[in-house]
Amino acid sequence: MDEIAAALEPEIPRLRRFAYSLTRNGATADDLVQDTLERALARWHLRRRHGSVRAWLFAIQRNLFLDSLRQRGRRGEHVGIEALQHVPAGDDMQQASDGLRDAAAGLEGLPEEQRSVLLLVVVEGLSYEETAEVLGVPLGTVMSRLSRAREKLRSYMKHGRGHVLRVVR
Repeated sequence: MDEIAAALEPEIPRLRRFAYSLTRNGATADDLVQDTLERALARWHLRRRHGSVRAWLFAIQRNLFLDSLRQRGRRGEHVGIEALQHVPAGDDMQQASDGLRDAAAGLEGLPEEQRSVLLLVVVEGLSYEETAEVLGVPLGTVMSRLSRAREKLRSYMKHGRGHVLRVVR
């Protein structure tokens, strides 16, 4: 059990960061991390011995997230009354950095496939090969999605949301 804990514990901050980027909610992200660790512990014997533990954990986490999206699509989203108590005031919003807010909005506007690739490669530091393993797609797909995500984010940062989409004639 100490071997498993030694392998999982260093990955928890990365899992939290990725979970938050997927869910955009602290409590939901913490639940997703917990579910990821529970599944990893229960299926530890199924992992590839010489594979990347980090990539395996990110794959579990992303699959759990996608499962929750599908469930939410069928059931509808639950919003508690406490959500209304934490609506940010105007002054708090103005204190936020414009650059960070724009980057977050640009990231939010990306399709999930591109956002996941960008976050895994740029923020989490996974290699293209590890990212392909996590997402279950070919290496070329990772490279093209990353390229498109970077280009859309650059365009958004330069021109705003209105210029992100191309006009098709």
